[in-house]
Amino acid sequence: MKRRNFIKNSSFASITLAAFLFESCDTNSSTDSTTRNESAAEKKAAATGFELDETTIGQLQQYMKEGKYTSKAITQLYLDRIQAIDKNGPKLNSVIEVNPDALIIAEGLDRERASGKVRGPLHGIPILIKDNIDSADKMSTSAGSIALADNKAAKDAFIVAKLREAGAVLLGKTNLSEWANFRSTRSSSGWSSRGGQTNNPYILQRNPCGSSSGSGVAVSANLCAIAIGTETDGSITCPASINGGVGIKPTVGLWSRSGIIPISHTQDTAGPMTRTVTDAAILLGALAGVDPEDAVTKESEGKMQPDYTRFLDANALQGKRIGVEKSFLKGHESVDVLLQKAHRFLHTISRYQLQL
Repeated sequence: MKRRNFIKNSSFASITLAAFLFESCDTNSSTDSTTRNESAAEKKAAATGFELDETTIGQLQQYMKEGKYTSKAITQLYLDRIQAIDKNGPKLNSVIEVNPDALIIAEGLDRERASGKVRGPLHGIPILIKDNIDSADKMSTSAGSIALADNKAAKDAFIVAKLREAGAVLLGKTNLSEWANFRSTRSSSGWSSRGGQTNNPYILQRNPCGSSSGSGVAVSANLCAIAIGTETDGSITCPASINGGVGIKPTVGLWSRSGIIPISHTQDTAGPMTRTVTDAAILLGALAGVDPEDAVTKESEGKMQPDYTRFLDANALQGKRIGVEKSFLKGHESVDVLLQKAHRFLHTISRYQLQL
């Protein structure tokens, strides 16, 4: 079962992305499609199924091993997808900037693979990172603020250096709640002065949740294979939940915070945002490491694991029960109906194993 069908069958979303795209991309009488300046590839991507829909790290690695796709071809497909439905069509507006060197990076990694060198599970895999994480390249690091729109980092964040070392393709940067939702007590989740409003991929008018909304929307809408968000208090877990993905806030100190625009010295950390638990575990281990520029990572020395997938258990939720607080149910569905849905939810998880 695909993740999107899982969400639908578990009653956590009222429509699928495919249905949403069909409705959102429908041309009405006031919009002439010829005025939208979309390429044929963009129109095709918006109107038809995406060939990398719901594809995981493991599947992409298998495709590249078999020669079905190169990293460059995969990267191009994601770039086309971003252009078709993030910048045009329904305009999800989750990607604030794409990396102009993404295809060059992918091409270099393809040459490495052809020579027999594969760095690991992230080799050739496109990834989007939140726009408060430094990358020493042609992209800006702005935290979504027009005040830093031209800010070019002199040095990669520690986790970005780890990404490059692992062979990931830095595809671009995602939109966010400006300053990671630290600009106002009345800010809008997913809005920034530089990037505008990120939209929920299931229902455009609904809250995508912040502040890592761009990363959550991007992975949900298959604009990348995997993404990175940051969290002080709910900024990974909320958009992962609302957009039907998987998010992990690591223990502070497992991933370095150097090179990330901060809020809280004790709470901040970056973390994986993916479509499956397995992919989140792969990314979690790949970026763990002791960084001399972040003293708290020293506390993880000897405790961090290079591979967290070995801890995954397909039967972990068998026998679990869900409790429902009845006082919140007045005027809503009956307790019996909710409990039936909860039972189906857990049953589906037990069959769905790790591909959540």
